Amino acid sequence: MWNNENGWTDRGKDYEPVDWDAAYEESDRLVKEKWAKLPPLVKDFYVEHEEVKRMTDDEVEKFRADNNNIKVSHFKEGDTFVLPKPAPEFKHSFHNYPDIMQLIEKQGFAKPSPIQAQAWPILLQGKDLIGIAQTGTGKTLAYLLPGLLSIVKQTTPRKERPGPSVLILAPTRELAQQIEREAKKYSYEGIQSLCIYGGGNRNEQVRLCRQKPEIVIATPGRLNDLINAKIVDMTAVNYLVLDEADRMLDMGFMPQIRRVMCDIRPDRTTVMMSATWPPGVRKLATDFMNDPAQIFVGSLDLAAVSSVSQEIVMTDVDEKRKLLYKFINETLNEKDKAIVFVGRKAVADDISSELALHNIHCQCMHGDRDQEDRERALAELKSGECRLIIATDVASRGLDIEDITYILNYDFPSNAEEYVHRVGRTGRAGRTGKSITFFTREDWRHAQELIDILTASDVEIPDELQRMADRYNAWLEKKKAEDAACGGFGRRGGRGGFGGRDRYAQP
Repeated sequence: MWNNENGWTDRGKDYEPVDWDAAYEESDRLVKEKWAKLPPLVKDFYVEHEEVKRMTDDEVEKFRADNNNIKVSHFKEGDTFVLPKPAPEFKHSFHNYPDIMQLIEKQGFAKPSPIQAQAWPILLQGKDLIGIAQTGTGKTLAYLLPGLLSIVKQTTPRKERPGPSVLILAPTRELAQQIEREAKKYSYEGIQSLCIYGGGNRNEQVRLCRQKPEIVIATPGRLNDLINAKIVDMTAVNYLVLDEADRMLDMGFMPQIRRVMCDIRPDRTTVMMSATWPPGVRKLATDFMNDPAQIFVGSLDLAAVSSVSQEIVMTDVDEKRKLLYKFINETLNEKDKAIVFVGRKAVADDISSELALHNIHCQCMHGDRDQEDRERALAELKSGECRLIIATDVASRGLDIEDITYILNYDFPSNAEEYVHRVGRTGRAGRTGKSITFFTREDWRHAQELIDILTASDVEIPDELQRMADRYNAWLEKKKAEDAACGGFGRRGGRGGFGGRDRYAQP
């Protein structure tokens, strides 16, 4: 019952107003009390190499400019900790760790990638880090090697820890499995890793969790399932990685991420890797990171990978199937490997079935496929048994096959960021690649952002694409004027009317 004088009452009993400030203070006190019993973390194990010490400011700036335009800065205004110089050679970061050096030499790398050269000095000091770089730039190894050292440097004996010391969150099972494969290449001090994800054998994952692996690589949903079931204990995690953070937010994993954070000590080292820098990722950094440094490698905006040749084919929807067959029969040779990206699962199934009827061997990969089928498709593409995959965007990230020669965008993706990630599946590990994109009148709202990407990549803009962008921009201005004239009625979230569709057909 509502009482005008006292507010809500229940059967004549008044409730005291809630003192929210006191409640928050009590919550903070309980959180601090919870973690105060744990031993302090050892976070700084970086010793600057003499050659790095001797680098002048001009030499540092030149190295960053020459290595894909590295930008390093504080995330928060007013932070004063010294941002370390880059480490141009592997020995500059790991000269005190000969076993790590041997693992690197075994892989045959000549020098660190740009993000590795700048990230390692930061992470080896125990600083939080935001890394913004395109896919295929060495981000996994950038956070993995400092993570290995963070495990062995803590004072609590490894066998006495209740759970993993390193947690790596990834948006998809494919990316999680890719990270696990990378981790297994660097067998250091007997450290074991485990990959857990939805769609896998839960009973087997539970059994392996009880063996207390020191690195857990997980998708947020399955991890929350095992945390809630008290199968895995996160209280020993001292090093947390959010890989492809932008993708996790796009897929709606924010509630699961926040839930995981409640079980991890707040003085951990947190690493966030992302290909883009949208507001949601910035909010995540503000909420969960402690005075992070941030690294941008390459353009902050959407510049596609420089090693990929991009071709735009202006066409009609009805012509796309014919162009697909032309691509398969006339462009691909027996040594090529290609991924054809489509917008919907039904289209992927339809195309793959039709190709099979024409004796064209391909695999289909999307979210409704069984995990076993998806893993078989990737294995066949890697081995060369199959050289063509029809896929939705479930495969556009975390698909780590170095010798993909062609990407065909049968359907243009829902946003420009996804276009960049698709294109980034080729031209990896120093190789060149080519992307071909079918662009129709239905895609006109993406014309300008595609032009921006092509311009940043020094690709010639098709005249028809430019005209389409001009028409869309003119239509958009007209629509804004009409909406303003009628008081904004008819606008929904800036997407052009009801159901997110344009109210008017393209002129």
